[in-house]
Amino acid sequence: MILDTCAILWLASGNAQLSDHARATIASAPQVAISSISAMEIGQKYQKGKLSLPMPPSEWFHAIVKHHGLTVINLDADICLRATELPQIHKDPFDRLIISTALRLEREVVTADAVFSSYGVDTLC
Repeated sequence: MILDTCAILWLASGNAQLSDHARATIASAPQVAISSISAMEIGQKYQKGKLSLPMPPSEWFHAIVKHHGLTVINLDADICLRATELPQIHKDPFDRLIISTALRLEREVVTADAVFSSYGVDTLC
C-alpha cells in the first residue's frame, strides 16, 4: 500500500478525510509506503504558504515516517520514465509519479483522487 501526499497529511493530522476503514487498513497492513516525491510536494506546499507544519518540512517528514513506521520508496529512472509514458489523464506530476510507482510495484494507493483508478490503480480512501 502507498499513501499519496494528501493521505500522509491526513494520517499525520488525524484528519477525518481519511476514512475509518482506510485507517484500519493502514494499521493492519504489513507495509505502508510513501513515495519520496511526496517529500518534495510537502516542501513545496510549505514554501508557498499552502501548508502549515509545526517544524521545517525535512524534520516533519522524517518524524512522520518514523512515527508511523512508513517505508519511503525512492524514485528511479524506470518509475520516472513510466510516469512520462502514462496517458495524459492526470496532469499533476507528483501524482503521476505516485501512480507510476504503484503500477510498477503493483500496490494500491490510499487517495481521495478518483483519477488514480483511471490508470488501473486500486485505490482506498
